[in-house]
Amino acid sequence: MTTPPLVIRNLTIHPLELKLIENYEALEGQVNKSSSRTDKFTGSFTTTAHAPSALQLAEHAQTFSSQDVSLKIDPFTIVKTNVTFAEKQSKDIVRLTFVQCGERHRIDLPPSSNASQALVPLSQTPRFQFTGVFIPQDTLLAIYSSASLESWMKELHDATPLSGLSLPGTHNSHTYFRALPSVRCQSVSLLDQLENGIRFLDIRLQPERPHDSTHDGLLLVHGLFPVSLTGPKYFRPLLTTLLAFLDAHPSESVIISLKREGSGSATDHQFHRILHDHYIQQDPTRWYTAPVIPSLGAVRGKLVLLRRFDLDPSTSSSPPLSHSSSPSSSFSSSHDAPNHSSNPNPTTSSSSPSTSPPPPPFGLPTPHWPYNTPHHTTPLLSVQDYCDITSPPQHLPLKIQHIRAHLARAAARIIPIPGVTTDAQHPVPPGPLYLNFATGSCLWRRASWPERVAERVNPEVVRWLCAGHGVGGRGRGRGSAGEGYEGGGGDEEGEGGGLEEESAGDWGTGVVVLDWVGRGGDWDVVRCIVGMNARLLFRERDLRR
Repeated sequence: MTTPPLVIRNLTIHPLELKLIENYEALEGQVNKSSSRTDKFTGSFTTTAHAPSALQLAEHAQTFSSQDVSLKIDPFTIVKTNVTFAEKQSKDIVRLTFVQCGERHRIDLPPSSNASQALVPLSQTPRFQFTGVFIPQDTLLAIYSSASLESWMKELHDATPLSGLSLPGTHNSHTYFRALPSVRCQSVSLLDQLENGIRFLDIRLQPERPHDSTHDGLLLVHGLFPVSLTGPKYFRPLLTTLLAFLDAHPSESVIISLKREGSGSATDHQFHRILHDHYIQQDPTRWYTAPVIPSLGAVRGKLVLLRRFDLDPSTSSSPPLSHSSSPSSSFSSSHDAPNHSSNPNPTTSSSSPSTSPPPPPFGLPTPHWPYNTPHHTTPLLSVQDYCDITSPPQHLPLKIQHIRAHLARAAARIIPIPGVTTDAQHPVPPGPLYLNFATGSCLWRRASWPERVAERVNPEVVRWLCAGHGVGGRGRGRGSAGEGYEGGGGDEEGEGGGLEEESAGDWGTGVVVLDWVGRGGDWDVVRCIVGMNARLLFRERDLRR
């Protein structure tokens, strides 16, 4: 029994041509000689296969075949081939060789599971690098340009609005210490996250001495809980790591969402004053605190403050605002009920509203969105934060559907790039920031702890980005039990023909916020999110000349 024919999706800005298809049986010990890893939490499999030699293939000539072809795959198109695979138990390998500008790159399929593989260049000094992600459920190979994840933003033009980027992020980014399993949301350190492409951080803090504004202690927390079983952890070392990373990678920018949480009587106003006086005001040039969405060029090397707390009206001074050439947008996030405790009576304050001036602008303001919302929109924010996974069999399929729906909304946008899709002198405002939480939990259920939810959700995000994202909001997949993964139609006439893409947008993802990313070195979901910036790169090609 064989699989349906292989579908190839070119998600790069380069035209590719499939030139050679080779079939052979995996040789004895070949798998053992490969460098491979499997991540039990995401199901992703990454391998660098050692190719059999010509002599080895000659010894197995009866199982080897070769076919010269010429199948063109233009940028951002899907093409069906006549390549099929034997049943799962088979040892048969299919080797595909692609050509781009005279360079040959090859990949062996299928790997043991969902796969991220670097295509092997067959020249000593290749100009191009490609990554292949194989989705076995859909017999689909998605090809991305291989980005250097530690500095992937350098490829994008300064004029790009920050809200137009496809940004991988982490939820409760600081919860990677040894902690209660219901509290821990991340598997690797902050530096590892940054070096592997994460550009949105979600940080929750509690003032250590809220009534003493001269004390700078801000504790890292998750809801009411500390983030470590080995003692308190503080914001200062985390911030030092962040700034050092940006010093070493000046092309990059990081959105940092800050929210006050924790037990005790601290208020947002107290938190604001401590953050302002002891952190931001100490080095204001490292922060972007204007209340408008900036262009990428305005915030390279900087932290973009996403404010999830109310301001203290008595804090009359504010760090200098580094305004961008692009107009505005704003937002928020979490797996907890909205925090309204900063002012028990929001209609009153320590001063009369008629005499107290409003606080100065400070960061991208983020209104409290409804708890457990599948979709909430303001002029500056479009958010999906369906997070209450009380019953995994019921709520996880719904969560995955909500993630896909919000990705489809983000994909349909055409980003206003000054000089490309909008007037350079009088640009259209950049539009809202899309925030898509691919996370969820329930404190009281082991099956709903962040680690377990990520085990189910993260592979589905990879699958959707490879097979469904940008295809008119519909997947090209061949089914996912009980989850409404709608199959795409397409050419049934065999090889070639080009399955037309159905969405005219830029296929951006917005900010996709993840739990337990990077476990076992698996960064496939991040690479797929970053890869979705390709349409923007394609539109901006004239600006870069």
